[in-house]
Amino acid sequence: MNLIQKPEVTTWPETHYIYIEKMGPFQETAPQAWQSLHKLIPTISETNKIMGNMSLYKIQPNKMTYRAGVAVSEKPAKLLEGLQYTKFEGGKYICFVLTGPYSDLPKACGRVFEIISEKKIQRRDDFNIENYVSDPKTTPEKQLITEILIPTF
Repeated sequence: MNLIQKPEVTTWPETHYIYIEKMGPFQETAPQAWQSLHKLIPTISETNKIMGNMSLYKIQPNKMTYRAGVAVSEKPAKLLEGLQYTKFEGGKYICFVLTGPYSDLPKACGRVFEIISEKKIQRRDDFNIENYVSDPKTTPEKQLITEILIPTF
């Protein structure tokens, strides 16, 4: 696993975000959410300028929320059935970078949370972000770049 384990502080900008939300264990909900979203992307892109792909997720006691979505250039005029929209406020984040296949994400995220705990980094109560920097259609799997962002103060 190729994870940069020395994180950098960054500011995530306010983002218009169209997504599908699923509740439950991520190993089940994440693939379902992305499969559903990928089917709708061609239609979403007809009326929205897609700026990137990202997931937002939150782990709370007895509640796991996963959002698979796309950042768009502006608030959508209309949403397809099954999609939701939010203006994600962004803010200050600790950023880790994973280079490699998406199958490494569960292990990488586990390590990120270990580092956060070991370094006693204070977390802000907000969504974590996985920002998929590379396009898997044009980037070899071993070269995919994913930013794992943890909200902080």
